[in-house]
Amino acid sequence: MALKRKFMQKQRYCYLLRIQYLGFRYSGWQKQPRQKTIEGMLGKTLKFVLADRSFKILGAGRTDAKVSALNMAFELFVDDQALENLNDFLNFFNENLPPDIRALSIKEVDKVFNIIQDAKQKEYIYLFSHGEKNHPFCAPFLANILQPLDIDVMIKAAKLFEGSHDFKTYTARLQEGTTTFRTINSCELKPNEVLKANFFPKESYALHVKGEGFMRYQIRMIMGALIQLGKGELSMADLQDSLRAETTMKLTYVAPGSGLLLHELHFSDQKN
Repeated sequence: MALKRKFMQKQRYCYLLRIQYLGFRYSGWQKQPRQKTIEGMLGKTLKFVLADRSFKILGAGRTDAKVSALNMAFELFVDDQALENLNDFLNFFNENLPPDIRALSIKEVDKVFNIIQDAKQKEYIYLFSHGEKNHPFCAPFLANILQPLDIDVMIKAAKLFEGSHDFKTYTARLQEGTTTFRTINSCELKPNEVLKANFFPKESYALHVKGEGFMRYQIRMIMGALIQLGKGELSMADLQDSLRAETTMKLTYVAPGSGLLLHELHFSDQKN
């Protein structure tokens, strides 16, 4: 009987795909009823590309509504038969994806690879400008803060978030059992050198944040606190207090999703 069950088990093949997408017209990564999402669009396209074959996908994480990615990854599990030619598959996949999603690469991975647990470091970048209304074409890429900001004090304050802290103030819809003590390896605000366009304002800025994992809205609430600091609504002492485990401070400002993008994603095996 055991031999029969073993014989009936499906052979599964696993692939790691790197993708890019502009998130402006999507309701985030995760598939949701009656919503256009990145995961939903990938699944819809793969259903056509793989015809009647059995498959499933698992993302390296989730991005919120309007958030973009220059380097996101998902794992594709295909049953029964391996993909014959990975280059041909990648080309056919791209031909059928919408223009705001692009598959960069595909490689086969072994079954011990875990796309969630093996993620070693993520770098998010938040792009913004301030002081005047932007060209409308900037909307998918740059958060536009109309009030003037004190960029110098924001640059200094960004360093406060580096290291290990209790980030309970910097998340929303906190679920029971969520670990709020997180480590940020690097947090730096500097002039934007990531994206350029002739319709961008003369000056724009980028907050670079690196760490192993982040909670829901964590980056956007860090950016929100820095924006409030730049407006003079919060002080440097307020930000220091917000990172103490015993703080009673409540932060409510979540910076717009359209300024955020996942820039880099590294796994414990650098070959992936």
